[in-house]
Amino acid sequence: MQAPVVLFVFARPEHTKRTLDALSKNLTADKTDLYVYADAARGAADQCRVSSVREVVGSAKGFRSVTLVQRETNYGLARNIIGGVTDVCSKHGRVIVLEDDIVTGKYFLRHMNDALDIYQDHDNVASISGYSFPTSRDLPETFFSRLCTSWGWATWQRAWDDFEEDGRVLLNSIRALGKTDDFDHYGTYPFTRMLEDWSEGRNDSWAVRWYATNFLNERLTLFPGKTLVENIGYDGSGTHCGRGKDFATTITNQWQPCIEIDIKESKLAAHVIAEFFKERRSRFSARGLLRRVRDRLRMSAKSMIDKGEG
Repeated sequence: MQAPVVLFVFARPEHTKRTLDALSKNLTADKTDLYVYADAARGAADQCRVSSVREVVGSAKGFRSVTLVQRETNYGLARNIIGGVTDVCSKHGRVIVLEDDIVTGKYFLRHMNDALDIYQDHDNVASISGYSFPTSRDLPETFFSRLCTSWGWATWQRAWDDFEEDGRVLLNSIRALGKTDDFDHYGTYPFTRMLEDWSEGRNDSWAVRWYATNFLNERLTLFPGKTLVENIGYDGSGTHCGRGKDFATTITNQWQPCIEIDIKESKLAAHVIAEFFKERRSRFSARGLLRRVRDRLRMSAKSMIDKGEG
């Protein structure tokens, strides 16, 4: 069964066009229903680019069908994604998810659909990832991880129904179990801090809440050993990507059949990814500190203005 694709767009017409062009070249694109959720402008400054994005989507070809959902008010990235995935899952039972800066290789849809078919009845599998980390050591052809990714992924309604939107509930549960180090991929990436930042209003990440939901439910994600997608949003234009190339990848041009494997975390992959995170930890820490200082200053300035002190 061909899963529908849901694409989330906002105000980046060039990124959206590249994403749609690449997706249309996938081997089974012509058998795929595409849903596009286009967020509305935050203000006058966004309006022209938002309109351009909708024109790009309106001219999209190569799919079995294209359904454009135009938000009338600005939802923001997290609310738009959560609502759109919920809508499409409830209609089709499964979904492949992309954002407007994810370019896919020609085997992306085939891999995602094959994996969705293979693991659809396995409740301990939460999702399928099209992205794989650019590690210095080779990863298995496919492998399971407790991690999730948001750069080209797929899931079923059975897993999405359990999505917990309240990051405070998730954070408290992880702390109560004494599993913050495990949640941080053996202490190598600040996922707990991301949940703390969500709880304090410093980010609006849906992805860390999706990961936390599946971590607590002991569900795994299937990854490809070589990435099937490329994120082209590391140019300062996105909501959460900013600038930098720590996670930059090159799409594989080789087809690897998706073969059923044992549903257990790959210790080899976990170790290799942990080493990858460690190599970048100092840069994460420095950027995270600067971001938190900047956000605190911004919140303080806003508070002063609201009180009439500025």
